[in-house]
Amino acid sequence: MIRVRLDYVLLDRRTKLKDLAEATGIAVNNLSILKTNKARAIRFSTLDAICKALNCSPGDLLECVSDEGNKG
Repeated sequence: MIRVRLDYVLLDRRTKLKDLAEATGIAVNNLSILKTNKARAIRFSTLDAICKALNCSPGDLLECVSDEGNKG
């Protein structure tokens, strides 16, 4: 399972979602979906814009986690 770590990166950069939205031109509600891990997909252009605005790499924003705990 892929998890979006946007909330952690924002916290680390002391940046608010609203400020990221202004810097990227991406709507706050779309960023919120990413932040709360409710997104089903992300465009490379969106990922690129977020990485540029936060001065990070895609690996800082995305992580692969085991979903064994979700099975049952």
